Amino acid sequence: MGAQTTQTYLAYDYPLLSVFWSMLLFFLWIMWFVLLFRVVVDIFRDDEMSGWAKAGWLVFTVLLPFLGVFVYVVARGKNMGRREMAQARAQQDAFDARVRAAAGGGGGSSSVAELSRLSEIRARGDITDEEFSRAKELILTGHGPAGSSGTSASSVYGR
Repeated sequence: MGAQTTQTYLAYDYPLLSVFWSMLLFFLWIMWFVLLFRVVVDIFRDDEMSGWAKAGWLVFTVLLPFLGVFVYVVARGKNMGRREMAQARAQQDAFDARVRAAAGGGGGSSSVAELSRLSEIRARGDITDEEFSRAKELILTGHGPAGSSGTSASSVYGR
């Protein structure tokens, strides 16, 4: 029986060009999966496509991934960016609405405007200090004229 020798490879045994090609193939492989997942997400995102069409495209991209993704990008790729932009716009609008709701939905600025009008009415002497306090409390709790459009403190209190 012959002696078996194990050969060890050191870092300098792997040429620099091979490192470059390995890295390139690795990043292309990652980009392939990014494209595949973007196509699958776009299939589910498209509201114009029926359920059977979505199932067909999904089966096509899973069973024949390279051909399926290529055909999908050629056939429907033009609108992929539009659908992605529409979704991003919808997410931004939803975020803005949540921020506005958390900040008071613009009601805070109308309350401030209503309070300043109320102060002007009191300064003119049209309402008493007691009426001013009641109206201010109503505005600050959200039950006052700030919630209704077009009404002022003077019209609420009959003056």
